[in-house]
Amino acid sequence: MRQGSIARNTTETSIAVTVDLDGSGRYSVSTGVGFLDHMLEQLSRHSLMDLTVEAKGDLHIDAHHTTEDVGIAIGQAVSQALGERKGIRRYGSAYVPMDEALTRVALDLSNRPYLIWKVAFGRDKLGTMDTELFKEWFQAFAQAAGATLHVESLYGDNDHHIVESCFKALARSLREAVEIDPRKADAVPSTKGTLGGTL
Repeated sequence: MRQGSIARNTTETSIAVTVDLDGSGRYSVSTGVGFLDHMLEQLSRHSLMDLTVEAKGDLHIDAHHTTEDVGIAIGQAVSQALGERKGIRRYGSAYVPMDEALTRVALDLSNRPYLIWKVAFGRDKLGTMDTELFKEWFQAFAQAAGATLHVESLYGDNDHHIVESCFKALARSLREAVEIDPRKADAVPSTKGTLGGTL
């Protein structure tokens, strides 16, 4: 059972997250930020990872702390569910179109966190959410999950389409990377015998 459960409580947020990497894409998400909820539902549905998120944050200030801490908690839960990362395919990639927008994501569950973010928006907000916060979510997730993550918007005009294709491409990449490789189900996918640390 590759499941993770994280409770994160600070003076800024209170968050409970559970994930099941071998789920069917079921979700229950409540962050108080409508657009973020929508994106996390897409992440669950298209990765086939079951996801529950219950978050309460200082939204009277803005959505920054909630967005970042939710990314951290989901990343930590994914890392916990992966355990020693034995048998996983490790790498995943996807091109995801949404109408006029196209995004490419490449992912390595290396336990060496790194984010490359080549995504630009033309608007300051989507719903009530600042568009600059999407990078913060992806950064927090990559750091906590131990993922090398490259996200690039190849083109697009509609900011909603651009960011949704980013989350869907992450979902498809994650689905591929966490799958168990039946040819090496008992081995960590690294010549070092462990994931993390130096190259």
